Amino acid sequence: MKIRLAITEDAAEISNLISCLSKKFIAGDFSDNGALKLLSSMQSESILEYMRDGYRYHVGELDGLIAGVVATKNNSHLYHLFVSESEQGNGYSSLLWEVAKNACIAAGNKGEFTVNSSLNAQEVYKCWGFKPTQGRRESNGVIDVPMKLSIGS
Repeated sequence: MKIRLAITEDAAEISNLISCLSKKFIAGDFSDNGALKLLSSMQSESILEYMRDGYRYHVGELDGLIAGVVATKNNSHLYHLFVSESEQGNGYSSLLWEVAKNACIAAGNKGEFTVNSSLNAQEVYKCWGFKPTQGRRESNGVIDVPMKLSIGS
């Protein structure tokens, strides 16, 4: 997997990847309104807005196509992390996370990260050292588990 910083021209492909995966693996846990809210936040226009607002996106390419994406907010919050279904289980999410984490640290993060995990992603984050800061929560039909990683403590 070739990992690079995303550019605005990647927004549509990023949106397509994360929307399809979210419909299949995440939105089913949400209310109809929660699913609509989640999926609307993943439209191309939203991705472009996140980029303009300083979210850092990296994409992972295989054979010239985006097969994975990771985004961080404020050099401390893991915002998006998705790998195409056909490539899951190959270690690509770990590679994407390492690149994003190292970019955050290079930009001044001292080793504190947060993520609002989907229900099915908790175990992956736990393997990387994230710990739940509270149990499952629901807001406007969106369900997540807030988690935190402290490196070196």
